Amino acid sequence: MNKHIMKAIILNEFGGTDQLIHTELPVPSIKDDEVLVKVVAISINPVDVKTRTGKGISGRIKERPLILGWDISGIVTATGKAVSSFKTGDEVFGMVNFPGHGKAYAEYLAAPAAQLALKPATITHQQAAATTLAALTAWQVLFQQASLQQGQRVLIHAAAGGVGHFAVQLARQAGAYVIGTASAANKDFLMELGANEHIDYKSQRFEEVVSYVDLVLDAVGGELIPRSLAVLKPNGKLISIPTTIAPDLVQQAAARNIDAFFYLVQSNGKDMERLAALLNEGALRPYVNHYDFSQMDMAHQQQATGSTRGKIVLTIA
Repeated sequence: MNKHIMKAIILNEFGGTDQLIHTELPVPSIKDDEVLVKVVAISINPVDVKTRTGKGISGRIKERPLILGWDISGIVTATGKAVSSFKTGDEVFGMVNFPGHGKAYAEYLAAPAAQLALKPATITHQQAAATTLAALTAWQVLFQQASLQQGQRVLIHAAAGGVGHFAVQLARQAGAYVIGTASAANKDFLMELGANEHIDYKSQRFEEVVSYVDLVLDAVGGELIPRSLAVLKPNGKLISIPTTIAPDLVQQAAARNIDAFFYLVQSNGKDMERLAALLNEGALRPYVNHYDFSQMDMAHQQQATGSTRGKIVLTIA
């Protein structure tokens, strides 16, 4: 293949997986503060599926064709004039330009150096790609938005999913008491991750068995939001990551001194470095479902089921 041309998957119109068009594009040029990354592996998230259908963050991206994806791991092949943190040949990973036009569904990516971290030699590119948007979300929610403290009680919804399975591990490491909702099939998985309690959401209503919680991390949205408010103690927090919270529910929460809000993860290289250190120590472990780049439509269909354990990762190189 011409070294100036790369494989990519583009979106000309919103819709089903048939709108994911495999094509070839010019390799992107880089700005002074960017590096060019030869992408080895990418991971996908619920926001990829939502944005493909015209929801998610589709309204923020005006450029066409649209190239989905934000999570990458790969090798630096060129550096901008202002970049001193990385050199050609470095293995790096990160969540790029979120919430914006990430352009990760491609063989090469122009990425701001400030949004990346060195990939630990102890993990694969696939493991690194998995530990990006979902892990950053868990990190930023637990420690920056909720200021999680040792001994606090945390309820994590969809605890076996992408964000959830990282949040369980991070919260336990911080010394919190972790309760996770997931299917019965995921009970052993959750306990291995370090959860103190598992609730089978299909056979139990969590509000009937849980109370006096300091923090709810909600990765589901909808009717779980009002139900979750009921289990929080005064001065607790409910942080939703898939959807905004209706103003009347925010007011109901505030009447009980509960802070309820939506949080959208932000690209951040310093936070990626913290995750890299945990990965290197073996203190954080992603659960990876492997696909090939040619199977993007299948990967989207699996992500859309809402019942994937851990993360979906696609290998490009």
